[in-house]
Amino acid sequence: MAALKDRVALVTGSARGIGRAIAEDLAEWGAGQVILDVNQSDCERTAGEIAARYNVKAIGVGCNITKKDEVQKAVERIESEFGKLNILVNNAGVLRDNLLLRMKEEEWDLVLDVNLKGAFLMSQAMIRFLMKADGGGRIVNISSVSGVVGQAGQANYSSSKAGLIGLTKSVAREYAAKGVLVNAVCPGYVQTDMTGALPPKVQEMLTQMVPLGRPGQVKDISRVVRFLCSDDASFMTGNIIRVDGGMAIGM
Repeated sequence: MAALKDRVALVTGSARGIGRAIAEDLAEWGAGQVILDVNQSDCERTAGEIAARYNVKAIGVGCNITKKDEVQKAVERIESEFGKLNILVNNAGVLRDNLLLRMKEEEWDLVLDVNLKGAFLMSQAMIRFLMKADGGGRIVNISSVSGVVGQAGQANYSSSKAGLIGLTKSVAREYAAKGVLVNAVCPGYVQTDMTGALPPKVQEMLTQMVPLGRPGQVKDISRVVRFLCSDDASFMTGNIIRVDGGMAIGM
């Protein structure tokens, strides 16, 4: 399928996990890929694998999205390699769970910097490309059900993901007239490397919180993101879409 042919997508945190699944699904529909993550070699490896499998141009860009100068270098690389950008998916995120009384300031700062400030810096840097994109630009922010309902032990993470919801709504209002559609996806408990590092008892508890009775898979998230990036979603902006197996029913 070539629904996204001639378009270029940048997915942050796409060397692995949900981000890689999103990049693969967008590439399957024909979009060129900017694989952006903190480790350059991981980015290049993933980009090479995606390019070979889906026959699209894909480049790897190592970037710390909390650093404005590194984000600017990423912009220059994209301009040099593609000359345009149609889709930005702000997916990169970290966890540093702790109870409020025990949470260190550096745990708070790191999570807010990566999960929220990083999305702000990337959106700010890429918006000029997206305003000029054929067919309208797309931003999809990967928030979380934790940003909707809050979670014990996740004051930093829940705050960052709730902040992403606010960022989504504000940027959607600012740039609707410029043809840039901005939406957020809120995953629930999804099996990834990050959640796989949780203690087994915690994983079991999280599974029990899902009315569908199972954890989500990365493809459950990536295919919703792909829909939002397609022309089929051309009348959707400012939406907050939960993909959580029912965890936040009624919220």
